[in-house]
Amino acid sequence: MNEQDLLAKFSELLGDLLGDDTIVLSMATTRPQIPNWDSFNYVNFIVAVEAELGIKFRVADVEAFQTVGDIVTETQRLLR
Repeated sequence: MNEQDLLAKFSELLGDLLGDDTIVLSMATTRPQIPNWDSFNYVNFIVAVEAELGIKFRVADVEAFQTVGDIVTETQRLLR
């Protein structure tokens, strides 16, 4: 999947989790920029991404992600 496909999928997944279909994520988006994207919803988002794409992030990576772009980059690596 390319960057734009993943951003669209991530926006959809997060929007579903938060009940907000107006969410549009970019590579530079950080959690504090999205209302209600707290640590609990972050974990739920990561689990949803893993389930949707059939991948598994390392715990250290999940703890280190700073931007949505970090998640996209690691997702692309895992999908190769």
